[in-house]
Amino acid sequence: MAFSTRRVVVTGLGLVTPLGIGVQQSWSRLIAAECGVVSLKDIPTVNGLPGFDTLPSQVGAVVKRQGGYAAGGFNSTEWLDRGDENRMALFTQYAIAAAKMAIKDAEWDNTTEDQKEHTGVCLGSGIGSLDDMAATTLSYAESGYRKMSPMFVPKILINMAAGHLTMKFGYMGPNHAASTACTTGAHSIGDAMRFIQYGDADVMVAGGSEACIHPMAIAGFSKAKSLATRYNDTPKEASRPFDRDRDGFVIGEGAGVVVLEEYEHARKRGVHIYAELKGYGLSGDAHHMTAPPENGTGAAMAMRRALKVARLTPADVGYVNAHATSTYQGDIAENRAIKIVFDGYHDSLAVSSTKGAVGHLLGAAGAVEAIFTILAIKNNIMPPTLNLHNLDDSGEFTLNYVPRKAQEKILNAALTNSFGFGGTNASLCFAKVQ
Repeated sequence: MAFSTRRVVVTGLGLVTPLGIGVQQSWSRLIAAECGVVSLKDIPTVNGLPGFDTLPSQVGAVVKRQGGYAAGGFNSTEWLDRGDENRMALFTQYAIAAAKMAIKDAEWDNTTEDQKEHTGVCLGSGIGSLDDMAATTLSYAESGYRKMSPMFVPKILINMAAGHLTMKFGYMGPNHAASTACTTGAHSIGDAMRFIQYGDADVMVAGGSEACIHPMAIAGFSKAKSLATRYNDTPKEASRPFDRDRDGFVIGEGAGVVVLEEYEHARKRGVHIYAELKGYGLSGDAHHMTAPPENGTGAAMAMRRALKVARLTPADVGYVNAHATSTYQGDIAENRAIKIVFDGYHDSLAVSSTKGAVGHLLGAAGAVEAIFTILAIKNNIMPPTLNLHNLDDSGEFTLNYVPRKAQEKILNAALTNSFGFGGTNASLCFAKVQ
């Protein structure tokens, strides 16, 4: 079937975030302007590593591990089979939980053999299991080969979340994993869209997962001067996209997974459809390892390409869920890109960054933010940008950034952006199903 004739829709959602476990918990707290950023000072570290309290940045958006689902916490026994915890790194565990939610939500958890052959998985991570790599390195240095676990390599592989999921559900379509730094989640969903459009699958389980709250990660990002350091004593104020007093991003963890489905396939099943994934745009900055070009050309290119694929114009889009991580350079570059793409439509556009509430989930960010964008369209509610008290005083921030409180607005289409180290960019365009 031709590329242009296969429409792709969203029929299932699953979330593991610092705001809660599941879509309802995460979304309701996000809209209520609650924040999942906490102090890391009292979180114990293992294997003799220095604690978080020795690092310049001592805050993070952590998935709650106390209590189970009903209490808003992640309890692996509620989501994994017996023995899985020893075989799976934490990022894989988060991915499995989010995927199970999405598959159940899409009513795709009781499939025939033929349906399994036409169902694929596209799940990635930016870092994977840094914890397993660090712990095994220390163990090897102390005890050598004798103490090496046979599960070490399988646990750290980025594609293992996708692999475990295909084995659990018997999916024999595309088995794919993107790993493109902080663009991973968006690339995973966009690539899954194309698998359906090109007929490689009728259904795709897609998203990103990250479990990166580790001293090595925070030390590394701190050395790169990427993380917020001024708000160690007031962690909920640390992630502040677009705000004059921002000083870096807040590291976060979690997972977001969607079920994508060919439109006619979903319609014949009579399943609920959240939104249509109409456009996917990619670009490369070709500029710098970690910094975007000041004029935001790569970001603008990704947005324009997503709109072109969607066959929409800037006038059709009412909301942009920005990548905006709360870094000085990144926020300015993306804002310039948005203003260029939506030139002439600034008054009708709203922009917000949900990283004020959940921090920057690295490889999971694009998937989690895609789900927030889908829910914004479904509910006609734009989530707020937390901690936005004073706009950057450069004079360039002249749009509606939905400061501190959610806003209601009829949304027919929206974009969500993701950008990563290495200059990799992606933009997804979602819309109400017409």
